[in-house]
Amino acid sequence: MALSEVVLFDLEHGLPAETAYYGEGLQMLAQYGGSLVAPVDYGEYPDRSHYRLPEPEGFRRVYSMALLEPSDAPQVLLGFTSCRRFVGAFDLSPTRLRCTIDLEGTVIPAGTELALEGLLVREGSDRAQLLGDLAARLARAHPRTAWPAPPTGWCSWYCFGPRVTAQDVLSNLAAINRDYRDLEFVQIDDGYQPTMGDWLDTGPGFGGRPVQEILREIRAQGREPAIWVAPFVASPDSKLLREHPSWFVRGDDGKPMPSDRVMFGGWRLGPWFVLDGTNPEVQAHFEQLFATMRREWGVRYFKLDAIFWGMMHGGQRSDRAATRVEAYRLGMQAIRRGAGADAYILGCNHPIWPSLGLIDGSRSSLDIERRWHSVSRTGRENLLRAWQNGTLWWNDPDAFVQTGLPDNEARFHATLIHATGGAALSGDDLPQVPAARTGVMRLLSRPTGVAARFADLSLSVGTMPLAGGAVRHALFNWSDAPVERTIALPERSRVRDLLTGEDLGVHEGRLTRALGARDAALLESTPAPDAR
Repeated sequence: MALSEVVLFDLEHGLPAETAYYGEGLQMLAQYGGSLVAPVDYGEYPDRSHYRLPEPEGFRRVYSMALLEPSDAPQVLLGFTSCRRFVGAFDLSPTRLRCTIDLEGTVIPAGTELALEGLLVREGSDRAQLLGDLAARLARAHPRTAWPAPPTGWCSWYCFGPRVTAQDVLSNLAAINRDYRDLEFVQIDDGYQPTMGDWLDTGPGFGGRPVQEILREIRAQGREPAIWVAPFVASPDSKLLREHPSWFVRGDDGKPMPSDRVMFGGWRLGPWFVLDGTNPEVQAHFEQLFATMRREWGVRYFKLDAIFWGMMHGGQRSDRAATRVEAYRLGMQAIRRGAGADAYILGCNHPIWPSLGLIDGSRSSLDIERRWHSVSRTGRENLLRAWQNGTLWWNDPDAFVQTGLPDNEARFHATLIHATGGAALSGDDLPQVPAARTGVMRLLSRPTGVAARFADLSLSVGTMPLAGGAVRHALFNWSDAPVERTIALPERSRVRDLLTGEDLGVHEGRLTRALGARDAALLESTPAPDAR
């Protein structure tokens, strides 16, 4: 029997229609929230529209997990605790709640059983504890690699885009060695390859010098080279597609199928064609590609972009029985074999749950832009995923920027990047950073690995307990009007402002801080010497 889906439950939930909630997207760029009666897309690229995934009429579909927060009852957490073969989803409406698993036409032979994914349903009053329990269960099912700390570095994309040159990279490398010694990796992010898919055919087009030469120079000057790759996709003009058409997901006509036939076709040099992760020849190609970049190019940090395409719905793969989750995971496992067990693999534009156990870092927001709409939007996206940091992987809140923003918004952005506890890569052209902001840049270059915990979805005050009794407090004003934010101090403590260096004195009980519009404060409290 071939089954399209299984419905685990379909019931009247009995919650107030105004119940707030948070739900994950299948794809990194999608997140959902608002309330049951007035749902909101936090991400700007919803699964149902941008990626053309089905959504039942009258419901808002979220994937993998949902946290329901009624105002007068315990919170309810629903979450799938594994993702080896199938995608799980929750369908929410003002009155009903459905839980389904997409079986993709899986055939169950007579007399056999089909193992589904694990499911957790819990309620409680402590949001952080509920999410922490889900993260721990996911980590047990999909153990993560042991990368010891969030990486730090510099990324070329947010100041140079695809037109980056060798000289751009070298001038920023010099600035790192002079002013920002805590930034370890120098990441060349797109622009070095002739087209999507032909990653090793670099030639002299990278500002007149082969990218391999610049990677060697980065290492020679004491930094670690890092590189951007979109391994599952190829452009129509790529040599890879022309020479190996049998490696690609096919349409009903038996020919390689462009991805825009069933979903988003790609943001540059498209429409993209998709490599079939179930094909042994593709797996061998992935191993060889990443082994070359590791052994010959000296790279051990790989930013893998557009990897959601590896589990594109629709089309035909070599292994007709494999689900799209399995196709993606087979490809990613081959990439890991080539890159090496000790490489850092960052997932970007990736499927969240299907990537469990396969990546060391997970991009947790859309790209940052130097304007308030982007700062606030990506900030919310990142903080809503902060519970994943350090347990499932290191969160990557995207590059931090301190140029092109007014002082208040620069403080807001710096505070939220620090509050994620995750990776810290600068996106500025470092020689152009004003001297007044270099201190904040250095602070951001030393992530704690500890993500802020918030009591509710307002994301107003977060706490980060550190070793030795210190606690960092992230205070946010998301509005266009002044507000006050209050932190709780369980013991007599000295408080200082980490962004300004100001000593705020010794306090006990509570401390209230005024915040202007679109502003934030990052405070640290430490036990006062005379505390009892």
